[in-house]
Amino acid sequence: MNAQDIREAFLEYFAGRGHKVVRSSPLLPKDDPTLLFANAGMNQFKNVFLGMEKRSYSRAASVQKCMRVSGKHNDLDQVGRTTKHHTFFEMLGNFSFGDYFKKEAVAFAWELMTEVFRLPKDRLYATVYEDDDDAYRLWREEIGLSSDRVFHFGKKDNFWAMGDTGPCGPCSELHYDFDPTLEDGAPRDLIEKGSDRYVELWNLVFMQFEQDGMGSMKPLPRPSIDTGMGLERLTAVLQGKTSNWDTDLFFPLIGDVGRRTGRDLSAGGEDAVSARIIADHSRSIAFLIADGIMPANDGRGYVLRRLIRRAFRQGQKLGLDRPFVHEMLGPVAEIMKDAYPELTSSLPLLTRICRAEEERFSRTLSSGFRYFQDFARSAGEGGSRRLSGEAAFKLYDTFGFPLDLTRELAQEEGITVDETAFSRELERQKSRARQSWKGDTRSKEKKAYEGISPAEARYAGSDAEDVAETRVLAVIKDGIREPELREGEKGDVVLALTPFYAEAGGQVGDAGLIKAARASVVVENTHYPVPDLRSHQVRVLSGTLKEGDIVQASIDAARRRATEANHTATHLLHASLRSVLGEHVKQAGSLVGPLRLRFDFTHYQALSEEETAAVEAIVNEKIRQDIPLAVAEMSLEEGLRSGAMAIFEEKYGERVRMVTVGDYSRELCGGAHVRTTGEIGFFKVVAESSVAAGMRRIEALTGEEALKHVQETERLVHQAAAALSVSRKDLLAQIKKIQEQVREKEHELKTLRRTKVQSETAAAQDRVETVKSVTVLVRRADGLNPTDARTAMDDIKKKIKSGLAVLGTVHEGKALLVVGVTKDMSSRVSAGNVIKRLAPIIGGGGGGRPDFAQAGGPDIAALDKALAESLRIIEQLLP
Repeated sequence: MNAQDIREAFLEYFAGRGHKVVRSSPLLPKDDPTLLFANAGMNQFKNVFLGMEKRSYSRAASVQKCMRVSGKHNDLDQVGRTTKHHTFFEMLGNFSFGDYFKKEAVAFAWELMTEVFRLPKDRLYATVYEDDDDAYRLWREEIGLSSDRVFHFGKKDNFWAMGDTGPCGPCSELHYDFDPTLEDGAPRDLIEKGSDRYVELWNLVFMQFEQDGMGSMKPLPRPSIDTGMGLERLTAVLQGKTSNWDTDLFFPLIGDVGRRTGRDLSAGGEDAVSARIIADHSRSIAFLIADGIMPANDGRGYVLRRLIRRAFRQGQKLGLDRPFVHEMLGPVAEIMKDAYPELTSSLPLLTRICRAEEERFSRTLSSGFRYFQDFARSAGEGGSRRLSGEAAFKLYDTFGFPLDLTRELAQEEGITVDETAFSRELERQKSRARQSWKGDTRSKEKKAYEGISPAEARYAGSDAEDVAETRVLAVIKDGIREPELREGEKGDVVLALTPFYAEAGGQVGDAGLIKAARASVVVENTHYPVPDLRSHQVRVLSGTLKEGDIVQASIDAARRRATEANHTATHLLHASLRSVLGEHVKQAGSLVGPLRLRFDFTHYQALSEEETAAVEAIVNEKIRQDIPLAVAEMSLEEGLRSGAMAIFEEKYGERVRMVTVGDYSRELCGGAHVRTTGEIGFFKVVAESSVAAGMRRIEALTGEEALKHVQETERLVHQAAAALSVSRKDLLAQIKKIQEQVREKEHELKTLRRTKVQSETAAAQDRVETVKSVTVLVRRADGLNPTDARTAMDDIKKKIKSGLAVLGTVHEGKALLVVGVTKDMSSRVSAGNVIKRLAPIIGGGGGGRPDFAQAGGPDIAALDKALAESLRIIEQLLP
């Protein structure tokens, strides 16, 4: 069976046993701040397990995209060095939400493995949690495994938790014996130590508890089942391989690396490790970018950046000295095309973004080498012959130098690396990352809503009246449920029926008023504190609002209409961008408010003026056509089959709304929209910029706000023309003429300044000496500002042609020192190292590059001493 056969067989088996087949959620977890990436099949069902979300089904099965590169589940350092660890992998899983429990889960697992996949029964072993006698009995009595093939293990091995918080419970693992000849020993001992003879195939988690941030656990509303089986491991077993790397998921990629490098990878060793890392990371890179994650300096984007750079570095180890990782994404898409066709359709974008990051890293490596040389020179000059851990970490964090690269370079320079201090800096960074993704800070707020069913708090709908008679279901203040809110107090209010749209899908929440018999309340925002439950953030203007009050809730109609216009405009903008730029354009985020709209999308370069104008023209054409919008509710599967655009960042339920604008735009969207496009009035782009590598942002206005912008622009153009005494049509030519005149004057001024500096420094007494066969010039010339001093140093370096120069001056009551080193000498001594030794003499500090550095200080009287000392310092630093 190939990998796709296995995916299909797994899903078909569970579909035939009453399970709903659910598509994989994106790698980017939606509404879950406890996770950096989806790391298990159950992530998308977390709120169902917690009893906070209801589905129409109680059994599900999926093949989930997963990443394990951070936090508790982090396999990054093991990739390539074991047969079974990966950064990206697919998790086959079946789930029960209070339906079946241990007995059925064990029976399903055994039947699938032995009857469908036909694995030899005598090669399968089970493990259970130390206190779980029920699971032990099921394997022994129901399945018939002998006592020497069922083992009890402790919490470390047989108790599963998604993270520091969330659903958890005891688990039972199913292990497969690859080959008894691989390693001798008792099965229990080999399984416990993680021998390659045995592979953990399937983990059956008996989800019984919820764990909070303090480590305490409470029972879940209904005991449930969460299972997970790595596709890569199962594929290896079913294809008769002892290593995941030899399966049809990886072997073609590793073969591609071998062909590119001309290396024989069959013998194993470090070359094979590098090839496996490249194959693994190429898969991760493709899926991360396809799910809308772009290279960045923090968060998820930093993980992507690091994976690209790691793969690039491994290629260098194999002799690939040019960007190549982006070329690996095509083979990845080919292998995955049946299960993930979106990789093929997005391939041009994936390769462009990856290549741009590789090229950026290649440049960064060159800069990093220069910094390494500075650090190494400082270590040598300081006498320690040891590169500090802080310097090694800067090379790692800023320039992407892995520690082994720094170690190799250090060995070539005859110095060592303080790896203990490096590890300390690395752990500090990891600690900061863990803190930034530590958990859900809204947990206290969420508890206040326990016991309130979303079914009790209904939404009237986007097409309903702007006013509704309703009842106050709950009042929350400072995260605690209270009986009332008094005048001047702020809090949250839940209504039995609300016309207010809650913030979602990029659209801001509605604002408005709530009026009771004895209270007047302003609604500042509407949001979802927990899934599917709308709450109103309010401030009491007068009186007291109590739970149970009958009230009149009315939205700010003008604000809603403006928001609707901007929301429909984003749909038209999305479609027009795809028309003008290409099908690779996908929405990557949006913010839709009453005053403006912001739209982020995947694209690899700035829009030209012509492209922006074309996009604007199409949107306004659709507005003038006054096209009616059609809204239909359907299942998610029906919506996707119809060709509707689905946004990667959104988490869709079973039922979705499809918003259609004629035959031009079709998107899955739960937001509020105009009735016809003509209600938008007018559309105007006001800004286009970069958000991240491969991601652009457009900001735009509609209706009255767009008109105001155009009128303001017209006024500014009129005033500019009047100020320059030209007509509007001659305005641009006049501005260009003035710019040219300014450039000419600046050039004249620069020439005059250089002449002035040369004349002022001509009388200065130069001290020129030869130090260790190197020409060193020392000069004092007072009255130079920092710019003049830099100009003077450039002239001095030209004069001496080869060597070093130290210039001292007094400017605005402070001493200033400048050190210059000609290009041919910068490898022998660094200007930055010289200035660091001179700066304390004048009571200051400074720094710079190997060829130029400067320092300032308050001690003018010590300037001559610093200049005199410079010759001795340079002599010490010169090798």
